[in-house]
Amino acid sequence: MAKKQWSDLTTGQQKMISVAGAAEAILTAAAVYDLARRPVGQVRGRKSLWVLAFSVQPFGPIAYFALGRR
Repeated sequence: MAKKQWSDLTTGQQKMISVAGAAEAILTAAAVYDLARRPVGQVRGRKSLWVLAFSVQPFGPIAYFALGRR
């Protein structure tokens, strides 16, 4: 089965993918901004590891907001 191209998707599917991508980008940007401004003592774990975790979309930023902040 061949992979679908962007043009093969319906307009609704294209919009949903665009909205999900924008939401992921905003969530990641918010997590990076919060991590950069938060003192080390208010972060569970090392900041450098959280930055790496942000690359695991969308679970890294969600995990940071749920578990990474004190």
